[in-house]
Amino acid sequence: MIDIRLAADRGHANFGWLDSKHTFSFGSYHDPKYMGYSALRVINDDEIEPGAGFGTHGHKDMEIISFVTQGVIAHKDSMGNVINMPTGEFQLMSAGTGVTHSEYNASQSEPLHLLQIWIVPNSKGGTPSYQQKNFGEHQGLTQIVTPTGENGTLAIKQDARLNQVRLAPGTSIRVDIDKQRHIYLHLVDGTLDVNQQRLHPGDGAQVTQLDTLLLANNSKVPSVALMFDLP
Repeated sequence: MIDIRLAADRGHANFGWLDSKHTFSFGSYHDPKYMGYSALRVINDDEIEPGAGFGTHGHKDMEIISFVTQGVIAHKDSMGNVINMPTGEFQLMSAGTGVTHSEYNASQSEPLHLLQIWIVPNSKGGTPSYQQKNFGEHQGLTQIVTPTGENGTLAIKQDARLNQVRLAPGTSIRVDIDKQRHIYLHLVDGTLDVNQQRLHPGDGAQVTQLDTLLLANNSKVPSVALMFDLP
């Protein structure tokens, strides 16, 4: 079964410096039908004004993934990391026993657009950790996050995997999946047909009880999506 979550139906919060769309309940947005999906708790689609950002704040017992789709993040945390993270980079911060960090738009003139993703870990506590990497723009599926950090991926404290999907116009891929797993697709750019059901930017698709997905780009522009494989 494929259940489409339309971008227009997401929660929305606009603070002037931050325009955020919430796939799942977050902050003042609450919908009991969308409290998360398996271990996936948050997908926030954030646009941050030049020079603005999130001041120092804390997290505990959460796996936090950021993906920059436009601009550069200025990141600073209590583990001693002070970095700029440009477009195309993935970041995974395991909060463990507790971590504080700040995130700002590093530019005084250009907007910042990113996805902020939270996944509930399968164990509490542990030393906080930080990982960051650009996985390029390879066509098809590219592994980004795995439980073991295999093949240079980012290691997560959960039985979960994250793949980047990139398809050129007029191309498609067939993906074999486990019917017992929970798959979630979030479209970043372009359009994507998932078993002939079309997604537009910001749309999501919950997939259950299927063993095959046909992902097709039938448009004239590239498609970029994230595919979560969850317990």
